[in-house]
Amino acid sequence: MTLRLLSVHAHPDDESSKGAATLARYAAEGVDVLVATCTGGERGDILNPAVDTAETRADLPAVRRREMAAAAGILGVRQRFLGLVDSGLREPLPEGCFAALPLEAAAAPLVALIREFRPHVVITYDESGGYPHPDHVRTHEVTVEAFAAAADPDRYPGTGEPWQPQKLYYQAVLSRAWFQTLHDATLAAGLASAMGPVLDELPPEETLTVTTRVRCESYFATRDRALLAHETQVDPAHPFFAHSREIERQVWPYEDYHLAHPTPGPDLEDNLFTGVTP
Repeated sequence: MTLRLLSVHAHPDDESSKGAATLARYAAEGVDVLVATCTGGERGDILNPAVDTAETRADLPAVRRREMAAAAGILGVRQRFLGLVDSGLREPLPEGCFAALPLEAAAAPLVALIREFRPHVVITYDESGGYPHPDHVRTHEVTVEAFAAAADPDRYPGTGEPWQPQKLYYQAVLSRAWFQTLHDATLAAGLASAMGPVLDELPPEETLTVTTRVRCESYFATRDRALLAHETQVDPAHPFFAHSREIERQVWPYEDYHLAHPTPGPDLEDNLFTGVTP
């Protein structure tokens, strides 16, 4: 039986900036990988000056869907929009947006998708959302809700046959330790590092324990191409693209995760499917 992996994200581009090399590796190895994108990113800003035009702004929802399709193709994964509406970063929250919906209404599309796709492993963000955007926090909330509720035949009637995924992970990528390690290794190689200003803005302490490290250095180039496919959201001049990929492959050849369910054991995992029974 084919193993199935579901990665749940708030907006188009999140799948390519968080754990993309892992997705590409598993897809290449024959795992059925599906990205669930909660919203269309309709209220997102355009972060790349090169494509910040009146035409792009007027057609942003369609542009972001095209970008998402291109990125999914590069990663070799399937992708599904859940049809919820981007909340944006402005207060108060717009009526009917993803973050303003009651939890059950916001989670229902994901419950239906889990029951249809029947994943063995689910990945999403931790309680902080990994980034202080209301849609990221809500993505965590609906994924936790759907992970538990999808197996209960009395909950969310009419959304398919019950299914219980076996493992739930939180993203632990782009940690302070990752930035610090690359910064130090870049300086040690006699090169200029663009990580200093980023480190200055990050909290001094990590909040998430790493339980799982997936080797995926062969897919860093694929990750970068997928991320750059989101042209409206990614400025190629961002410090993320400035460091040597060869140095990254040498000092941090994996992507990190926290096993949220079941309770992790004492040993560091190297595979998201450790202990999974197909």
